Amino acid sequence: MSERLKGNILVTGTNRGIGLELVKQLAEKTGEESHIYACCREPEGVRAEALRDLATQYPGKMTIIKLDTSDEDSISAAVQAVSKQIGAAGLNLLINNAAINKPAMPGSLAATGKKDMMEVYETNVAGPFLLAKMFLPLLQRAAERDAPEKDKGDKMSCRRSAIINISTLISSIEKCPETFHMAQMYPYRTSKAALNMLTRCQAEEFKIHNILVTSIHPGWVHTEMGGEEAPLTTQDSVIGMLSVMSSLSNKDSGMLLDWQGNMIPW
Repeated sequence: MSERLKGNILVTGTNRGIGLELVKQLAEKTGEESHIYACCREPEGVRAEALRDLATQYPGKMTIIKLDTSDEDSISAAVQAVSKQIGAAGLNLLINNAAINKPAMPGSLAATGKKDMMEVYETNVAGPFLLAKMFLPLLQRAAERDAPEKDKGDKMSCRRSAIINISTLISSIEKCPETFHMAQMYPYRTSKAALNMLTRCQAEEFKIHNILVTSIHPGWVHTEMGGEEAPLTTQDSVIGMLSVMSSLSNKDSGMLLDWQGNMIPW
């Protein structure tokens, strides 16, 4: 990474896949002063065993937080828990990774119902919206504490204060004719397109606070959602994304980039 990430970092959806690999590499690559908040729906459940094992390897550096991004009360409780632990330091980086896909692949029109559309939107869009809204005071606190010296280059970075929304190539409206045949995925595609607009709106609103907001496509990754045919490992995807995050600046706020830093059209 060009300049490693630091500070208080919170990642959602960390019990498996990309989220688990994100907190693993962040724990490995950040300094002793950093703290990782790893969020998942059921921290004591069977599916979080790997996350609990990882947390025991980094005592004092990683805290597991119970968080269901489809539940506003759960989000509020998580924000309160993190706020108590962070105190005056603020939150440097919020990575909205948690997402769901319904119905099962390929998610055709015939197989998709209203319930699928609403549940996916609730988790993939309303969740990140509420997290950013509720964590804004902590993000502002970090931005104010880590203000660069006057006239010392870009004001915004993931080391100072930022929100990263994990998006997807198939959210791109322009790219739809190229990607639609692979998987229709109506709820997932439309929710991630909405997430991109959320990124753009928050980038506009939060720039006055010097908080960077960027969407990143992790690539087609071999995960439970990505499937066995996906060519990219979680390890390589996360290595790329963390490298991109570490190099983001003012010009990247409000953009959709891939894990190699290439811009994706809306």
